Amino acid sequence: MAKSFLVINSSINSSWLLLVSFFLIVATSLKQSEAASYNVLSYGAKADGRTDSTMAFQRAWSSACGSAVPATVYVPQGNFVLKPVVFTGPCKNRILFLIAGTLIAPSNYWSLGNSGYWILFNKVTRVTVHGGTLNARGSGYWACKSSGKSCPVGARSISLEGSSNVVISGITSMNSQNIHIAIDNCVNVLIQNVKIRAPSQSPNTDGIHISSSTGVTIASSSFMTGDDCISIGPGSKNVWIQHVACGPGHGISVGSLAENANEEGVENVTVTGAVFTGTQNGVRIKSWGRPSTGFARTISFRNIIMKNVFNPIIIDQNYCPSNTNCPNQNSGVKISRVTYKNIKGTSATPVAMNFVCSPTNPCSGIALQNIELKYLTAQATSYCKNAGGSSRGIVVPRSCF
Repeated sequence: MAKSFLVINSSINSSWLLLVSFFLIVATSLKQSEAASYNVLSYGAKADGRTDSTMAFQRAWSSACGSAVPATVYVPQGNFVLKPVVFTGPCKNRILFLIAGTLIAPSNYWSLGNSGYWILFNKVTRVTVHGGTLNARGSGYWACKSSGKSCPVGARSISLEGSSNVVISGITSMNSQNIHIAIDNCVNVLIQNVKIRAPSQSPNTDGIHISSSTGVTIASSSFMTGDDCISIGPGSKNVWIQHVACGPGHGISVGSLAENANEEGVENVTVTGAVFTGTQNGVRIKSWGRPSTGFARTISFRNIIMKNVFNPIIIDQNYCPSNTNCPNQNSGVKISRVTYKNIKGTSATPVAMNFVCSPTNPCSGIALQNIELKYLTAQATSYCKNAGGSSRGIVVPRSCF
């Protein structure tokens, strides 16, 4: 089996190639990892839901990381309590982190909240994390945030930093303090068959957040959460999202952008085959109203179903969610070449398509094709401000360009 990604006819979608290549990596890892297996129980972990197993997991990882042959870190059935833990690379060979049981955060939310992360993979390559459930027990932290008391910064359940050729598959992430899966400064990441679960009122519990990363594929996954199901931040490019379900949540968002004056852009993002149910937004691009060097371009939203979504299609360049301390400036983010194709369903508000762009950097190249969005029994509408584009085929509501 090849040890690197295949190079095939470039006319085939590169993101699909990434997906296929990752399947090969997973298959290779599963086959070869039998040569070296490290059970966390052998390193002192306890599956009793009470004992701190952090150091046992760390020791098992260190052994696997030093293995000259492909290795497996195995977490058997049971409940394992983990404090913040860092799994650091680079390692000598492939690692399959195979979870059959449940990882549980400490009951005291301060144990995670001060670190900003719970499970961090740092500078790893050729790692597959498969199966199991992660329960961060975030309700205490959310209560702290809503009370107005002094609270820690909050922890992301799984973080990938500075890593490449990583697969996360078959996991269920529950009740993260904030972001469930965070991908930062990574190359070639596949997330597949994951379930994200958090209450609709849980703050900042994004399902997956991507920043400064290239070649990220998210497939066949479902999101029920209190913030964006998937958010795509500055510096992200070549992102492919397919066959996902979102709801409750805030939709799939490019942004927010323009948080900083000097900021990288977002480029070449595709969302296809998504279903949104009762979400605050469907597909959204959002930027703060302030100067920025950022951009969002070559974005494609297609083959999407909206079910009672409040803002099915929206670009908002005056983003200010709390309506307090808003910048009240013009967004410097340049939005161009955004395609909406084959999008059908229902809007929970009269304005089904809402394009509010910057007066100094108007949106350009917005393309609408085969849109059918209805509002209850009445006619849905569209709204444009500083936005230009074209429409083809059936477009309901009627284009405002």
